[in-house]
Amino acid sequence: MIKTIPGNITAPKGLKAGSVHCGLKRNKKNHDIGIIFSEQPCKSAALFTKNQIVAAPIKLSRKVVKDGMVQAIVVNSGNANACTGKRGEKDAETMALLTSKQLNIKANEVIVASTGIIGHHLPMAKIKSGIIQSSERLGNNNTHAINIAKAIMTTDLVPKHIAVKTKIGGKEVTIGAIAKGSGMISPDMATMFCFITTDAAISLNTLRSCIKKSTESSFNQITVDGHMSTSDMVAILANGMANNHNITSSTKSDLALFQKALDYVTLNMAKEIVKDGEGATKFIQIEVHEAKSVSDAKKIARTIAESPLVKTAINGEDPNWGRIVSAAGYARVTLDESKLKLSVNNITIYKKGLPVTPAPKRLSSVMKKKEITIQLHLGMGNKNTTLWTCDLSKEYVSINADYHT
Repeated sequence: MIKTIPGNITAPKGLKAGSVHCGLKRNKKNHDIGIIFSEQPCKSAALFTKNQIVAAPIKLSRKVVKDGMVQAIVVNSGNANACTGKRGEKDAETMALLTSKQLNIKANEVIVASTGIIGHHLPMAKIKSGIIQSSERLGNNNTHAINIAKAIMTTDLVPKHIAVKTKIGGKEVTIGAIAKGSGMISPDMATMFCFITTDAAISLNTLRSCIKKSTESSFNQITVDGHMSTSDMVAILANGMANNHNITSSTKSDLALFQKALDYVTLNMAKEIVKDGEGATKFIQIEVHEAKSVSDAKKIARTIAESPLVKTAINGEDPNWGRIVSAAGYARVTLDESKLKLSVNNITIYKKGLPVTPAPKRLSSVMKKKEITIQLHLGMGNKNTTLWTCDLSKEYVSINADYHT
């Protein structure tokens, strides 16, 4: 049984967080730098953006997680430290070093993450002050939890966080997470962070396998605008302080329980990112059924989800089946028009190459809902996929037109 509890990354045993405003954001009430710290060294695994252009902290953190042992994460918002050359790489290293000194740990046990504007060097005097102050404010109460969730926000409107408990091998295990992301969101991650902590005892290889599997079914199945960023990261720390029997690939029942709880956390965070999409008014679930392969299903789902015409039609509360079907048709997947069936919130609007006319009032009522489900049956096989996205509004255009470097 998975139980949602108050808090987030500070909920597991031995985890603390501290954050402050150091001057990266204009509003002094908004925290913009923080530290996540475990009292005990952690097994660690992480996944990073697949963009070839990556921020300096990504380059550093890739090296850190290769060793699999991490005790802290230092993260700032307001500046991505991306496309900043050798100086940017040095600044990321300095962030790790400053954090390690404050926490009395090794610099190669610190993950560094930065998000925000691209192409600007970090103001390191402010960063240094922020790291010192954050380390002095470490704690595990609800205020610490909320503040660190807010500290990583950029264009987000709301903080995203969760904590759950479950029993594994008779021991209570906790998993907590914070996430950020609102725009530049695409499968294979985007300008998003998700930091996950747990007190579960788990082998390194198993942890790596679990987070990869969990990310595939959550963060890699969302899109807001199809734009992949330079800075995204999903990282998990496991300190073993729950004292459960060590989870490995051979402890199948324990592994299944942990994976289920982790999947619950990551899917919750992924959906929260979509719901907070820049200018979003609708949460859209796209289901593709009866494909020849999962790959085919994903191609079609993503093409529909990233079509500006589909997204604007839903924003306008119009079930424009022509836009949806034509998007599926250019996904470079072989289709048979005579086998297609398209439904919106279980109301069939297109079947066997022809429109189906549902009751106007019923369809109009469905399109006014905040959550829309598009169901496309291909009639080509037995593979399925689900992807989550949001609509495209005038506000999205305004937000990004007003965002300047």
